[in-house]
Amino acid sequence: MREDIGQLKALGQTVQAPMTYNPGILDTFANAHPERDYWVTFTAPEFTTLCPKTGQPDFATLTIRYIPDAKLVESKSLKLYLFGFRNHGDFHEDVVNVIFGDLEKLLEPKYMEVYGKFAARGGISIDPFVNGGKGDYKALAEKRFAAWNGVRD
Repeated sequence: MREDIGQLKALGQTVQAPMTYNPGILDTFANAHPERDYWVTFTAPEFTTLCPKTGQPDFATLTIRYIPDAKLVESKSLKLYLFGFRNHGDFHEDVVNVIFGDLEKLLEPKYMEVYGKFAARGGISIDPFVNGGKGDYKALAEKRFAAWNGVRD
């Protein structure tokens, strides 16, 4: 049995859905395969945040992809963290950058990207994308960013 599983706060527990944004809810566990590069992709097709001016809800499909280093994010804690944005007012670009920053700080991944495909409001869709890599993965980040065309799965 993995020793780090007992340290997880949300997994296997009944946890109240958070009412506010809180990066402290995020849990990690050790990567059992740090010698190997592989992708981890999370897709949240029902992500919701609030417009900071009007308080109206903004809906998006949020995609988080990363190549882990020593740690991975536990998915239930990630769901709860993302749920906390339901009452958080920020612009689309800010939300995507905040999520990227929180996860980058928490995980220190080799490479990571966050993409928000927001539903159109007023006939315009805003679809922010942010990425970054460390060490040898900086080149991957530059390549993927340069190839970005706003169309993602």
